[in-house]
Amino acid sequence: MPDGFMKPEEVLGVWDIRPGDKVADFGCGAGFFSLPLGQRVGPQGKIYALDIRPEALEATRAKIKLFHLFNIEPQRADLELPQGSGLRDESADKVLIANILFQAEDKNAVAKEAYRILKKGGSAMVVEWEDSASGAVPPLEHRISREESRKNLESAGFQFFKEFAAGSHHYCLIFNK
Repeated sequence: MPDGFMKPEEVLGVWDIRPGDKVADFGCGAGFFSLPLGQRVGPQGKIYALDIRPEALEATRAKIKLFHLFNIEPQRADLELPQGSGLRDESADKVLIANILFQAEDKNAVAKEAYRILKKGGSAMVVEWEDSASGAVPPLEHRISREESRKNLESAGFQFFKEFAAGSHHYCLIFNK
């Protein structure tokens, strides 16, 4: 995803990320959010960079070495399986679900896994494609509306907190546990 669409630092700036936080990045891809998250949580924090695609994890590993962000831990995960993240119950302060719900077959399973690993009082942030986005983006029939995202996370037990624009092509929703 070209940086012109969304600036991860700006999006993360709206979220209350603190030094020492443990954050699960669901569908980390090539580390688009994992790296700035790693910088924000500092050496006492931890980023679990989770993806099902080995090539995405390799790209993230290369960037970790390049930027010396050794608080980022890439691991293969199938987030649509029960306990598919490989993380313990209530082990994360935050969960980022960016641009993966539109690809997931079982969106409810992804939301349930986020809820399971999130500590009480923690928060989850969903970033997804706007219906109005055009260009090299997923086809409209594959995108997930903000209403569908909200319903999906609320059905897993989350409480909606706030919404904002994440660049010109994405929306962002924040939920609390």
